[in-house]
Amino acid sequence: MDEIVLQALRKWPNVPAVYGWLSLDRRGNWAIKEERVRHPAIVDFIGRNYARDDQGRWFFQNGPQRVFVRLAYTPMVYRTQPGAQGLAFTTHTAAPVSEVQRAWLDEHGSLLLETELGLGVVHDQDLPDVLSRLFGPDGAPLGDEAIEALLDAAAGADTEEGIALHTAAGPVTVFTVLSDEVAQRFGFNPDPRPATGEPEC
Repeated sequence: MDEIVLQALRKWPNVPAVYGWLSLDRRGNWAIKEERVRHPAIVDFIGRNYARDDQGRWFFQNGPQRVFVRLAYTPMVYRTQPGAQGLAFTTHTAAPVSEVQRAWLDEHGSLLLETELGLGVVHDQDLPDVLSRLFGPDGAPLGDEAIEALLDAAAGADTEEGIALHTAAGPVTVFTVLSDEVAQRFGFNPDPRPATGEPEC
């Protein structure tokens, strides 16, 4: 976090939190009360001070005040790195990914990645290129029919299908998962609400 934010936290540690104002969509855009944040400096400031608490709630630390974020799907949105050697990613907050640890395909065709920075969905504009890096157990690239079969499998339990995503850091096993089970499975709260009696702004 920015040092000025940390200083404000030390100076005013008990400022009530904000709920229901800030949201993150599936393309990594921030919105305040449904109005997209477009100013680059504000977008960067939110991204630098975006974090998670021990209850799985993601928030933007705005000086001494914690602003909890409503998530359209996942806490991170991943973009491919243009010009990278092999398939590499950055987050919607512009942080580079060192390693993709695992991947999941949901029943709607969205690809989720778990990295050292957290769980995130691949931006839909980058998805066709990323899906072209899927390989089957025989080492051959997956065709459209095989990807459709994976989508059918995603409607069932989380099952390894022998599919791998070839990233710059090496191959990563791809599993299937139901979209409505993602938040619970990966331990985050997509819509934080204040506890009973908790003061809020």
